[in-house]
Amino acid sequence: MTKDIFSLIGVSLFTCEAFLIFADVSLRHILVNSCNCDMKIEFYLRFKTSFGQVVSVSGNLASLGNNRFSEAFPLQYLNDEFWYGSIEADPSEVNALHYRYVFTTEHGETILEGEKHRTVDFHKNGSDLLLIDSWNDESFFENAYYTAPFQEVYFREKGKGKAKKEEEYSHFFKVKAPLLSNNEAVCLLGSTAVFGSWDESAPLRLTKKGVWWTLGLNMTSSSLPASYKYGVINAETGELIRFETGDNRILFSNDLTNKKTIIHDAFVRLPNATWRGAGVAIPVFSLRSANSFGIGEFTDIKLLADWAKEAGLKLLQILPINDTSATFTWKDSYPYAAISAFALHPIYVNLQKIAGKKSLQKVKSLTKKQQQLNNLAEIDYDQVMKIKMDVLRELYEADDMAFLEETSFLEFFDDNKNWLVPYAAFCYYRDKYKTADFSQWKTGSVYNEAEVKKLTGAKSKSYRQIALVYFIQYHLHLQLKEAVDYAHKKGLAIKGDIPIGIYRYGADAWTSPGLYNMNMQAGAPPDDFAVKGQNWGFPTYNWLQMEKNNFEWWKQRFHQMSNYFDAFRIDHILGFFRIWSIPTDSVEGIMGRFIPALPVSVQEFGERGIWFDYDRFCKPFINDAVLYQLFNGLTQQVKETFLQPNDRGGYDLKEAFNTQRKVQAYFASQEENADNSVMKHGLYDLVSNVLLFEEEGSDRQAFHFRISMDTTPSYQHLDEGTKHKLHELYINYFFRRQDEFWKQEALKKLPALKEATNMLICGEDLGMVPHSVPDVMQRLSILSLEVQRMPKDPNIEFFHPRNAPYLSVVTPSTHDMSTIRGWWEEDRERTQRFFNQILGEWGPAPYFCEPWVNRAIVLQHLYSPAMWSIFQLQDILGMSDTLRRENPAEERINLPANPQYYWNYRMHIPLEQLIKEATFNSELKDYISNSGRG
Repeated sequence: MTKDIFSLIGVSLFTCEAFLIFADVSLRHILVNSCNCDMKIEFYLRFKTSFGQVVSVSGNLASLGNNRFSEAFPLQYLNDEFWYGSIEADPSEVNALHYRYVFTTEHGETILEGEKHRTVDFHKNGSDLLLIDSWNDESFFENAYYTAPFQEVYFREKGKGKAKKEEEYSHFFKVKAPLLSNNEAVCLLGSTAVFGSWDESAPLRLTKKGVWWTLGLNMTSSSLPASYKYGVINAETGELIRFETGDNRILFSNDLTNKKTIIHDAFVRLPNATWRGAGVAIPVFSLRSANSFGIGEFTDIKLLADWAKEAGLKLLQILPINDTSATFTWKDSYPYAAISAFALHPIYVNLQKIAGKKSLQKVKSLTKKQQQLNNLAEIDYDQVMKIKMDVLRELYEADDMAFLEETSFLEFFDDNKNWLVPYAAFCYYRDKYKTADFSQWKTGSVYNEAEVKKLTGAKSKSYRQIALVYFIQYHLHLQLKEAVDYAHKKGLAIKGDIPIGIYRYGADAWTSPGLYNMNMQAGAPPDDFAVKGQNWGFPTYNWLQMEKNNFEWWKQRFHQMSNYFDAFRIDHILGFFRIWSIPTDSVEGIMGRFIPALPVSVQEFGERGIWFDYDRFCKPFINDAVLYQLFNGLTQQVKETFLQPNDRGGYDLKEAFNTQRKVQAYFASQEENADNSVMKHGLYDLVSNVLLFEEEGSDRQAFHFRISMDTTPSYQHLDEGTKHKLHELYINYFFRRQDEFWKQEALKKLPALKEATNMLICGEDLGMVPHSVPDVMQRLSILSLEVQRMPKDPNIEFFHPRNAPYLSVVTPSTHDMSTIRGWWEEDRERTQRFFNQILGEWGPAPYFCEPWVNRAIVLQHLYSPAMWSIFQLQDILGMSDTLRRENPAEERINLPANPQYYWNYRMHIPLEQLIKEATFNSELKDYISNSGRG
């Protein structure tokens, strides 16, 4: 047996050390996993490791941990190329073996490989098995091609080999080749007669089975070891087109009898970054068609798909479409404040489609109103929502709950009841008490599963109101699913958007408050777009509790999303490393800090020669100079109303005004005028005029720096020596000490979440990006976002799309920014530098962004090496002097600095017209095709 194993792995001469290693391994295999089973399975993994690292195998057998990675079966190191292990299995335990490898670093970090498709059918392979595998690192580009957009849309009908009757074999070869064209197939040639003796005129053709190209060969009489390579042939003629790159592969000798060998060779070594696509980004609410009702609807996605197909695009990207109906006013237009992370928004329903012939008259009677709303340049959210909800109730009554008996509804309900039932109960209470703030409800303010079950039961007096929610969500599901299926048939994938937070007064917070930190608010630190930071108001995630629950909430969320989306954008992926957390008594984002974060101990200040003064560093610094700087002629009024002298020669805020929320509440009851506005925001600045935040519960022993500390009046009033020392510690705090800590925080969450879905994941990694973020995203094959005007390198002013990594999305603008044309007019000096340095043009830049300039920017992105170039529809239309909107300021979707922004942008021409713009569409298609994205 010793001779057999070592000949298999290519060791022809023993050293004493090698023999001892093997003897130890063999003894372990005898002692572990011994049973009276019928099948022995041996694992050989090609994987180079370092001392102290461990490789295990996880699978759906008890001896492999039943897919629990923490209980995976450990392999043993044999040599620089192979890890080995064997188990004995009962073939009746499962029909097929599914397994993957797990790598543990010398630091104890667990890394799961990217391969999800190794399957061995026990019925077809009843004898002992020898499995020879290659490690498939999750960072390999090829793994992206096995996510939903490629497998369900782009490659669905590609790469199928001709069926071939299977003959008896001793060795079964399996390999992946995701980027073959329709007229190509995989072949194999090698040094032995069974391998074809390198005869290039007669390569051995593999057959496509699922995601694998396979070939069974009887090699019982072959002379081994043997070398071989995969190649590509013309599928029709069988002619060899090319061999894979790299060294020959080696199959070592195997004298073991009554055993089948299955070789998983990972990927054929071919260029793996050649697939590139282009997409369009537009919110559903912004779509315009003749049949919609003052706002874009799910049914309009079909028209968008028709146009995108004509234009040569491959992807439709939309903003969140979840229900935000908290107030039933325009304030609900903010798509990231959903009252349910699962429910779809009723505003996107098409009434005519629900009405059908039976109730069509109810909808036709509103034709005049529909035309009025459709003719508006922007969305009238309040009117649209009111009319749609009124008509939905009428259509529901006309249906008389007959939909409850439909088979398709019963299937929908069974698949979604875990969120649908509590959401329906939440809507019932919201409507009953006229508020989504469940803390104000007289009954049901605390979620009780038994009470909800009673409330939503078929015999409940409230069931008719509950079933209305089911009715609306069911039809939204049908309409969206139909639109998505239509887009798929057109060769288009759909990319959704996952908000980083949940609404504070929504069904998710109501049902599971323990999953969220309800005493904190999520946001973002200051940047060029919001100098005071952003406060989104969402509670932050309680990741410890979510991890204890095995991320079940996220798994349910991904499952529901996968009904409609092939890919998704993680809004603010940096929040998975650390989230900007703002206390609930603060209004502005600048009062936040990153959580989790390693604090600065009080001893560190002394070690750096800084005399630590708690009051000076941690309380608002207020003196006459600061007051005059902020309030000028209003200084005396501010002193008398809001301040009190202290014993340090300055002032403290009175108890009634010592938080931003208290200041906000006071001025909410005052007259709105310029003076009050100055005082309110000046008091906000006084509250935030601190250098440090104390770590809660640390008893003045641990602290966190306030962001942008060096811009505060408090800092400016320090002596130069203290400034310098504090600034050094500040830089250490934000840009050095947290990196590895934040990396490990992300690796606790992102791998588990990625494992729960097959959708392609794209991260929005903009803002204050920790150094560890690119490494983690690359390791997990999460696509980054590259925006031309927001370079991640602080040493350059503009990012050039030609420098984008392959696993990325490049775009000239996002919904949180001005469009290309709007940006062009914002800063003349910056535009001039862009014109000369990035576009490579001479002379003065045009004052307005002319179509040829807009086109040049789009083309730069199309020719980028990035997997995806995605454009806002406004930026695409900006290439045409006839189709572009007259005023670029009207193209903007959101202004992040304004938390009360009205999201009511709507495209200015209907989709029906855009589809008919044959010349423009043809030119766009040519641009895309010529760039290699066709």
